[in-house]
Amino acid sequence: MLEKVFNTLDAIYPETVSLRRFFHQYPELSFQEEQTPAEISEYLNDLGIETKTMVGGRGVVGVIQGKHQGKTVAIRADFDALPIQDEKQVPYRSKVPGVMHACGHDAHTALLLSVAKALQTYRGHIKGNIVLIHQFAEEVPPGGALPMIADGCLDGVDAIFGTHLWTPIPVGKIAFRKGPIMAAADNFTAVIKGKGGHGGQPHETVDPIIIAANYLQMLQQIPSRSINPVESAVISVGSFHAGETFNVIPDHAVIKGTIRTFKLEIQNLIIEQMETLLRTLCLAKKADYEFDYKKGYPSVVNHPKETE
Repeated sequence: MLEKVFNTLDAIYPETVSLRRFFHQYPELSFQEEQTPAEISEYLNDLGIETKTMVGGRGVVGVIQGKHQGKTVAIRADFDALPIQDEKQVPYRSKVPGVMHACGHDAHTALLLSVAKALQTYRGHIKGNIVLIHQFAEEVPPGGALPMIADGCLDGVDAIFGTHLWTPIPVGKIAFRKGPIMAAADNFTAVIKGKGGHGGQPHETVDPIIIAANYLQMLQQIPSRSINPVESAVISVGSFHAGETFNVIPDHAVIKGTIRTFKLEIQNLIIEQMETLLRTLCLAKKADYEFDYKKGYPSVVNHPKETE
């Protein structure tokens, strides 16, 4: 059966490409997906696959009923896009200004639909059931996963598999491993509240930019000096905003970034040290602050048996 499924996937490859390019042209942001789940459910219904829509909000779940008794395996893909302008000049570029599939979710969706078509073709050989999970809102934690699980998408599922396009992996290669493989992804916002004033009289101000600049530099000392070098942790700042003009010291500065970890104890250490560092710097300069740390999902840990 496996060889037949692979041969079918090879045969419908042009359709897979067409599907991916269609979804690429019509991206939808997290929690705003309407056309995408409608297209997914229509495709699955046309294949004769039992389909449930609005799962947990905007999710779609299809079930391929095997002809023989066996376990239930789920396969998962996501379908939301990002608020990024598509700059490439190709016929299938995004038709939605400021929105594009920059993280591969269009391909994830096309791949799962193609796998669904191939498996449905040979469902008479399947022992057990295949659950096809199309998740909405992956990009904005906690996103669509928790509400879909609460709505029963994993009920009775014995194992679940997923995939993700990954730029560092060469085209044509599939990478996998036992144990931890994708880090927990958290985000933070730090607001430093100083006292603004004229750039020519800095002594009359509490400059939040200076404090923020020091904070940015010292953040990198947490993974490099507080965490065992054999462990992994990343702190990356993606946004630093303060002020509007050249000669006015602003009242506040805002820093936003992401943290990636594999272990809970390292995650907790980073949270504690990030806030302690911010509090200490602000105290030294008589500034105030707000620190908002949002935990995402835990790291992906592949079970050995299923990976094998």
